[in-house]
Amino acid sequence: MALFLLRGRFFSCRSDVRRVTTAAQRNRSSVASGKQRVNGVDLYYEQTGTGKHAVLLLPGALGCTKTDFGPQLKSLNKERHTVVGWDPRGYGRSRPPDRDFPSDFFERDAKDAVDLMKALGFVKFSLLGWSDGGITAMIAAAKNPDVISKMVVWGANAFVSQQDLELYDAVRDVSKWSAKMRKPMEEVYGAEAFAKTWEAWGDGIAQFAKRPEGSICLELLPLIRCPTLVIHGEKDPMVPSFHPQHLLKHIQGSRLHLMPEGRHNIHLRYADEFNQLVENFLEHTSENPK
Repeated sequence: MALFLLRGRFFSCRSDVRRVTTAAQRNRSSVASGKQRVNGVDLYYEQTGTGKHAVLLLPGALGCTKTDFGPQLKSLNKERHTVVGWDPRGYGRSRPPDRDFPSDFFERDAKDAVDLMKALGFVKFSLLGWSDGGITAMIAAAKNPDVISKMVVWGANAFVSQQDLELYDAVRDVSKWSAKMRKPMEEVYGAEAFAKTWEAWGDGIAQFAKRPEGSICLELLPLIRCPTLVIHGEKDPMVPSFHPQHLLKHIQGSRLHLMPEGRHNIHLRYADEFNQLVENFLEHTSENPK
């Protein structure tokens, strides 16, 4: 599921890969960035750290590395982890193409994400997925059980309810947002393209409500075999509490961590606490037997 500003966003490589190493040092590790050709699209990514445990960050709707995961790219342990952020096709710096929302857009993102990591040389890796990125992560984990080591999702949902539709409709018209709330996305897309793409996302996510039980990926949850941590901010205005409870019930062996004061952007608003929670889970949780 998604929502971003409102939800607090404001806050062996192939020879054709273009890599640029920045001068900035983040947690004693430089950040490499570039584009990798995957499934016919040049996908932008950033990579930092030298650890054996690879971790992919999956952003929310219209989100990208720039808008969604600064504290994680900066502060997750770089000696234990290699952290990769990416911009899904049509988002951020992975343009062209323009973003569209066919009925299988989450499945398409999941395949792109897994294929990107493989193209970058990672055989196994874990997933950290926020909002729409959490949905993408769950689909990727269900369809690639031998590839995904562990998974953390927050602000995510496996189905769309009538209550969800009402929440989406309430934020559909970005002209009603404050200039402060629009600014980060308008800086990435431009005002007109942002408004257009946001409306298209609203139509794209609403189409799932027409499916039986409003399913986005309900049938895939029992196929997830990796250790899974679901995190939920109890004051999240965009994700009703029945969503994390459903994930807890239907993802085998999953666990739920509640943050009483958390809203939708818990990984940004409470970055230190969130990062420590994630690191503890990644480092100290045993993988489920396949």
